[in-house]
Amino acid sequence: MRSAECGVRNGECAIRNWESRVSAREFFLQPTIEVAKQLIGKGLAHCTSEGVISGMIVETEAYLTDDPACHASRGMTPRNQAMFGPPGHAYVYKVHMQHCINAVTQPEGVAEAVLIRALFPLEGTELMQRNRGLDDLRALCSGPGKLTKALGIDTSLNGCDLLAGSVLILEPEHDGRELELVQTTRIGINVASDKPWRFYSKAHERWVSRKASDEKRVTTNE
Repeated sequence: MRSAECGVRNGECAIRNWESRVSAREFFLQPTIEVAKQLIGKGLAHCTSEGVISGMIVETEAYLTDDPACHASRGMTPRNQAMFGPPGHAYVYKVHMQHCINAVTQPEGVAEAVLIRALFPLEGTELMQRNRGLDDLRALCSGPGKLTKALGIDTSLNGCDLLAGSVLILEPEHDGRELELVQTTRIGINVASDKPWRFYSKAHERWVSRKASDEKRVTTNE
């Protein structure tokens, strides 16, 4: 973690009660597929100099260490080093001129992560619209590259602690009702695309990157 770049400076983060809302480190030590399911409904927030930009996570994908689609499947490189780091940190990489953010899971040395694929916009929507150069709320965060641009996330935040940095994963502020999930195959990859390790909120399918054609529903308490 580069604390000078991605730390919450002197407790100045403007997110309400953020310290009491961050997930426990142990959350990210669960099996990665379970983390992918349980991230649905949590918040992803970026505390910027211009204000807080946040959304509810509505779509994720899991990537495992023995998974040929996982960046770390062939070992550690300068690009994927953050995946081998402590759980609960960000792995941010650039692909096709876009950035993607992942939550690192498993103990240090075991390279697994969950890709955050889509958000339901919550705070700072005007900043999101300016960052994306468009007004359509549904299109702001409906893909991994879209949401990072909307939130102003780039590789300078690679390795950031998602429990104490300027980018945070937060427990939801809602009534506690479980979200029904759709479980389906991953997209945007050329290998292991048959793995059913993509999850999204059925109630928010208008906000995800792509709806499933052949869906299997699970609930967050499974």
